[in-house]
Amino acid sequence: MKMSISYKHVHAHQPVEAEVAHHVAKLNRLLKSYEPDLVQLHGTFTENPHKEEHSFSVNLALPTGSLHATGTAENARSSCKQAFSELEGQLKKHQSILRKDYQWKRKRVLVKPAAD
Repeated sequence: MKMSISYKHVHAHQPVEAEVAHHVAKLNRLLKSYEPDLVQLHGTFTENPHKEEHSFSVNLALPTGSLHATGTAENARSSCKQAFSELEGQLKKHQSILRKDYQWKRKRVLVKPAAD
C-alpha cells in the first residue's frame, strides 16, 4: 500500500503516527485481495485553533473505487480513530457489494407449528 500522511498545524506527530500505523495494519488485513501497488492511502491531519479541535480526512484509492472518511475530535488520536473506523465500515460494505452478497442472502422462512 502506498501511503502519504500530511500534517497541517499539528505539533505532536509521534502518538498520531503510532495510531495511524495500528489502523493501517488493520486495513492491510482487509485489503489482501488487492495488489499492494494499486492501493493508495492519503491522509491529512489539521488543527483548527479557533475551535480547539483536530480533524483527520483520509482517502483510500482502490482499483474498484475510492473511499473517503473524515473524523473530528478534541485531539488528533481520537479523530484518527473515528476516521479509520468509518473508512473500515465503508470498505467492508464496498467489498460485500463487489462479492454480490445481497444476491446470496437467504430468505427467511417462517414455519408454522402443526395443529394437533
